[in-house]
Amino acid sequence: MTVPDSNATPPARPSTAYLDHLFRESEEKRSASAPPDVAPSPLPDAVSGAVERAAEALEPELREIVDRLHADPEPAFEEHRSAATLVEVLARHGVEAELGVHGVATAFRAELGTGGDGPTIAICAEYDALPVIGHACGHNVIAAAGVGAFLALHDVLSAGGGPSGRVVLLGTPAEEGHTGKEVLARAGAFDDVDAAIMVHPYAQDVAEQVWLGRRLLTWTFTGRPAHASAQPFMGRNALDAANLAYQGIGLLRQQLPPVDRVHATIVEGGTRPSIITERAVMRLYARSKYPDTLRDLSARLDDVARGAALMTGTEVEIGWDDGALPSLPVRTNAALTERWVAAQRRRGRDPLPAGVVPETIAASTDFGNVSFRVPGMHPLVQVSTPEVALHTAEFAAAAAGPAAVTAAVDGAFGLALTALEYLSDDALRATVHEEFAAQGGPLDVPRYFD
Repeated sequence: MTVPDSNATPPARPSTAYLDHLFRESEEKRSASAPPDVAPSPLPDAVSGAVERAAEALEPELREIVDRLHADPEPAFEEHRSAATLVEVLARHGVEAELGVHGVATAFRAELGTGGDGPTIAICAEYDALPVIGHACGHNVIAAAGVGAFLALHDVLSAGGGPSGRVVLLGTPAEEGHTGKEVLARAGAFDDVDAAIMVHPYAQDVAEQVWLGRRLLTWTFTGRPAHASAQPFMGRNALDAANLAYQGIGLLRQQLPPVDRVHATIVEGGTRPSIITERAVMRLYARSKYPDTLRDLSARLDDVARGAALMTGTEVEIGWDDGALPSLPVRTNAALTERWVAAQRRRGRDPLPAGVVPETIAASTDFGNVSFRVPGMHPLVQVSTPEVALHTAEFAAAAAGPAAVTAAVDGAFGLALTALEYLSDDALRATVHEEFAAQGGPLDVPRYFD
């Protein structure tokens, strides 16, 4: 029988001192730096205005998407009702979307042809939720903004006279804990795409923020069982190996680059105290700011696991990317992002430039894999106050509030105008691709960690 400790107190809330300093420093950076100049839209103001009015007119549909997805959250690869909702909204506007594309039942694709054989730009829409806390990353807002952008372009370009090229709306499931966009990419989803854009909700308006590459890792240690009292010397303890590996990660952190991250759990650690543990399993995330530093971190972690096995006389099976393909960092295209900033200023927002939000506040996204295939942008749009973090109940609440709907409308306009400017302006498009080439061009993502 378990006896509760009547004197137990709940764990103290960690100090917010460090976060307080980061917020203050970010505000000081913002105040000290003049907003970067951005060129006016290359489109006639009548066209920009038409796109803006089209996005505004879609507010009821975008509110419906925000609310319906938020009220019925579905986790990765299970977003059947969410995808159906988005396809239904598109159909009301005369847009046929194909559901179950590129080998994923909950992915969808719609295309808007603007004539000729011009370039193609993709708008990515996410809609998966987190287990337990639902849309605590605000993917319902991403979906609304992406669908809204596509429909705004559909409304404007249906009148004719648009540029040559295509707009693809790609419904991309399974970003949370998985790498849905990489699954789609390996099935050819981006083979005919020249650039890709999306927007993510956040606690501030940010033009460019650091997104870390991420790999999933499983270590399975196998030892030899024995009676822990009568013959412990005949055993080899897999839990000891896991314990040493966990400590090895902690010691390794001193030598890691500042924004590298390693998180680990021991998910199996034995059956009975009287039996030397035969099998122990650890699951880890490894994150880093650059593809090559993520590869370096991967090699260091391999050494930790093998060293722990060697010290304990056990064996270790190292399983990289089990259950989820690697996510690369986001490679931001500044030329595309500048067009987003100009559109958001028209909506009364002023996205923070790179370097204002500290890079130590960094998560991961599978859009990084897209951004190493084609030029891409992944800005952030504010739906909550700055102290609210992603993946919390507080952010989930914000993702259903009035600010979330406003963000969806503003995001829809920003994505639509950026896409239209990319298709319309030869000089902008050349700058986008020259920048991408200068950054190293496309990467062979599937084979990068081989």
